[in-house]
Amino acid sequence: MKKLGTFAAATALGLMALTGASAARADAVSDFYKGKTATVIVSTGAGSYVLIAQTIANHFPRFIPGQPTMIAKAMPGAGHVNATNYMYNNAPKDGTFIASIGNSIPQHEVTDGKGVRFESAKFNWIGSTGISNLMAVVNGSAGIKTISDAKKKDVLSGGTGAGSGTVLYPTILNNMLGTKFKIIIGYRSAGDVDLAMERGEVQARHGYSYGSFERAHPDWIATGRANFLYQVGLSERMGPKGVPLMIDLAENPEQKEILRFFSRTVALGRPYLAPPGVPADRLAALRAGFTQMTQDPKFVADMKKRHLDLFPQDWKEVSENVEALVRTPKPLIAKAVAVMERKGMVDCKVFTNPKNCGSKKKKKRKKKEG
Repeated sequence: MKKLGTFAAATALGLMALTGASAARADAVSDFYKGKTATVIVSTGAGSYVLIAQTIANHFPRFIPGQPTMIAKAMPGAGHVNATNYMYNNAPKDGTFIASIGNSIPQHEVTDGKGVRFESAKFNWIGSTGISNLMAVVNGSAGIKTISDAKKKDVLSGGTGAGSGTVLYPTILNNMLGTKFKIIIGYRSAGDVDLAMERGEVQARHGYSYGSFERAHPDWIATGRANFLYQVGLSERMGPKGVPLMIDLAENPEQKEILRFFSRTVALGRPYLAPPGVPADRLAALRAGFTQMTQDPKFVADMKKRHLDLFPQDWKEVSENVEALVRTPKPLIAKAVAVMERKGMVDCKVFTNPKNCGSKKKKKRKKKEG
């Protein structure tokens, strides 16, 4: 009995010591953040990335011990690369800097590598607010209801920049599956592609966020004005039911892995990270706080009010997705790069007024007379 009592007492003392150590760590994190200003770096200068970062800056401090002030700061450039390099090499590693980085960054690291001075897998990923799946929307009058239909007849597809989803996804499917998307490139914005669809200049738009489509054109589906051919993502949870995922269009296992590679960027949504080297207790607090924030009714309501997608992922899910991207076998990456090769695109000026197509021409400055 005496030995049993001694064991129980020792166990109790051990638990008390662990509890005390945990409380001390929490106090240390709180003491560090109290009165400080934390920064959210955003790798773009406008759009949903900025709006989400601003929303997070308003809510996240409530879930970080010490409740620091938080600001969002845009750092656009080089297709998200500038901000990513900054976070890896220059940002303070004390837990006061986090970033919203383009979901294409891990893929860019292994397919292009231009300007890369970081390793995606070594970042401390915090979580993601997620995004809707990206849709291929086809005008109902085109008579194209399935991918099989798109293999039999040309489908005029409006495109913006060469690296955008409006061009990337139809290019991949043309090269891999033999679809006949005829890409009309050069529209100044995705909204101009929508106008081109309304005018009958083009019949389709690829890479269209389902959430954005629902908000912009609620009547197009109801009236049969538009059909969805496929959706890009890894789960139907982020899109409409009954529309095939792009990965399910594959005709063999290798094609499926290539299409999964391209779909992972969408699955990353709007990811957030901290630099390598952040102290473990502060990193744990940031990760826990991010998850708590995405489940908070006030945050959810604010995201909904601003018409922003919210499909939360914790740091583990984001980290696993990033690891899968950067660890893709090199032979498969080489084949993925090959199917990105653009062929036979047409400039949209053949259809529309130049003011709706291509970049604005810079006015020549008149020389001042002496």
